[in-house]
Amino acid sequence: MIVENVLPENYAEMLSVWENSVRATHDFITEEDIEFFKPIIIEQAFPVVKLRYVKNENGSILGFVGIHDSKVEMLFILNEARGQGIGKVLLQYAIEQLGATKVDVNEQNPKAVGFYKHMGFKVISRSPFDDMGKPFPILHMTL
Repeated sequence: MIVENVLPENYAEMLSVWENSVRATHDFITEEDIEFFKPIIIEQAFPVVKLRYVKNENGSILGFVGIHDSKVEMLFILNEARGQGIGKVLLQYAIEQLGATKVDVNEQNPKAVGFYKHMGFKVISRSPFDDMGKPFPILHMTL
């Protein structure tokens, strides 16, 4: 798998990957939450993080990672592509090439928590709310 740089023209497809992934893995998030976060992600988050993605042989994005200040701010995999090693490739790239050492994970997403633990991250603290003040507990993890 080849990890590639993201261009702004990829944002719309990446937002679709984000939504697909969130719907499959974040059962605690409501439809209203998804609609709330979509413009924030595409207008505020994507432009300020270092983004990399992996595509399939047809050129469709399978997953992406976003890093800011040595922190994994986002790692989302298309649900149909989960379990194929894409997350591992993207996270290893983020650690080795982009200097990622930290991640915040929704406590209510146990598969993601388990994935990061498997990849060597440890929980160092917990917050009862996410960065937007929503009641989604966050685990702060570091290598």
